Amino acid sequence: MMGTQIRVLPPEEAKKIAAGEVIDRPAALVRELIDNALDAGASTIELSIEGGGIRKIEVSDNGEGMTKGDLELCTTTYATSKIRSLEDLSKSLTLGFRGEALAAAAAAARLEILSSPDGREAWLLETDPLSSRPVIKQSRRSRGTSVRAFGIFDTIPARRRFLKRELSEGNLCRLSFVEKALAFPHVTFRFVQDGSLKLQVLPQGDGISPGAYKNRFGELAFKDGERSFLHQVSAAGKGFTVTAVFGGGEVYRRDRRQQFIFANGRRIQDFSLQQALEYGLTGLFPNGTHPAGAVFVEIDPALADFNIHPAKREARFADAGAIHHAISGALRNYVGSAVRGRLFVPGELSFPPDRAAAPLAAKALLEKRYDFAPLSSLREGPDRPLSGEAPGSTEACGETERERTGETEAPGEAAEKIPEYGMGKPAAIRLVGRTFGLFIIVEKEDRLYIIDQHAAHERLLYNRFLSEKIVKQELLVAIPFSTAGPDEDGFLHGHRDRLAELGIVLEDEGGGAWRIEALPAGWKMGDRETVEALLSLRDAGGNIAERWAAALSCSGAVKDGDLLDDQTALALAEAALSFPLPRCPHGRPLWTEISREDLFRAVRRI
Repeated sequence: MMGTQIRVLPPEEAKKIAAGEVIDRPAALVRELIDNALDAGASTIELSIEGGGIRKIEVSDNGEGMTKGDLELCTTTYATSKIRSLEDLSKSLTLGFRGEALAAAAAAARLEILSSPDGREAWLLETDPLSSRPVIKQSRRSRGTSVRAFGIFDTIPARRRFLKRELSEGNLCRLSFVEKALAFPHVTFRFVQDGSLKLQVLPQGDGISPGAYKNRFGELAFKDGERSFLHQVSAAGKGFTVTAVFGGGEVYRRDRRQQFIFANGRRIQDFSLQQALEYGLTGLFPNGTHPAGAVFVEIDPALADFNIHPAKREARFADAGAIHHAISGALRNYVGSAVRGRLFVPGELSFPPDRAAAPLAAKALLEKRYDFAPLSSLREGPDRPLSGEAPGSTEACGETERERTGETEAPGEAAEKIPEYGMGKPAAIRLVGRTFGLFIIVEKEDRLYIIDQHAAHERLLYNRFLSEKIVKQELLVAIPFSTAGPDEDGFLHGHRDRLAELGIVLEDEGGGAWRIEALPAGWKMGDRETVEALLSLRDAGGNIAERWAAALSCSGAVKDGDLLDDQTALALAEAALSFPLPRCPHGRPLWTEISREDLFRAVRRI
């Protein structure tokens, strides 16, 4: 057992331990060296690695370079040209500032640093973790600096054994390289791995020109066929600007690995801003998928603290909420334009003007479906349940109650749910039939369209709820519930008036106890699901209305197994095909299509 007496560690041991806070693997050293090159004003940076960066890392640039005096000090702990006092942290615009990167590198690996400030005089510094005396000698080099690190953690076995295989470490080095290249699109970057040029990106104009982030992101993160679906939006607030680059609804990912958040050129881990990216694009992607994109925040250094993490992977903002709102708001405006064909105008359903029949049918669909059967706890309503499910059911796309019980629907029953489509008006499409209890099949010109009836009706209802005032209905029996803590209480108090506008009337009983006094007319979820849906709005950021409208529309739309007569099915199909971007509020496609040529090819008639 070790003794409890306090001792001062030998300087060399202390350096090795401290080095691990900044450089825990080759990729961390890559990040620090590229930061130094960027701070030196380099317009061209080349990264070369061998053995996944474990055997060798070299970063070369054409930046300002260092004098002999600078080289003699650069690997000394806390030696820096970036700041002079604590107050300088509040105005530093550089990526590095604490002066620990090269000192940590010298403690973790053997270094060679070759630098010249003018291309005429150059000096070479050599360090070894096993030697306390660096060697410096005259050499030759064009303007700039090259830093080579050999055998990372060779002298620190306790850290070396936690490194991954060379392939994995090399991939992490590449990711660090890509992160820097994304944040600085006006700089040329080259990546060489084991002697082969793997990646090169050229500058996107002088400085940050419009579209530079989008072009660089497309080059590094998207396949050739995906780049045409890339978009860029910008916004600004007090002391900051934000630019978001993202793939449209045609491009999505199964995970969040291609989501990047940058602040003043640093990639940071910030869940709130990552949420802003996701929330702002709500409704554009299928359930279970995520956008690929990057958010670039440029902020006054006085309004951000990057000194809260040894590797500067995190940041603290003076007003994180304003940045979140700016990002999500700019993205919501884009989604509004994409989904509706233009910015959303309250009171309009925003169908294309050349589809005259669709709006009439859609309006009728909505008016009839809005008054669906109430919960047992609601006051008596005029209509009966529409799809046979028990009150409170949240089944949207799975097995219906009718399927479980074997109940069948009487002929003409579904026609009462959705009124007939424009009697006497010629349809632009021809109904072929229905299949699997969910899909409507129609023919238009030389294409077959297979339409998800639930998703299509859900989209129609969603537009209705966003465009018209939601009618609320008082509950005969209030729904009691308890919050999990002050965060949920704060949300309910802060948004009480807004929730009332959305049809949710709350009463605070104190001590975390609440009651739901009223809900939108026709709300069909059970008590537990209702409370969960309400509290989930806390994570919606500025998208509370959209999130709630999505829940309402999903609850009210026709379900899997609901039988529609021919005229009703045709009306819904016509409306579904009229949307500029055919997706339900949760991002699922409303329909898929098969061309005549594709069908002929499938049976080898071509």
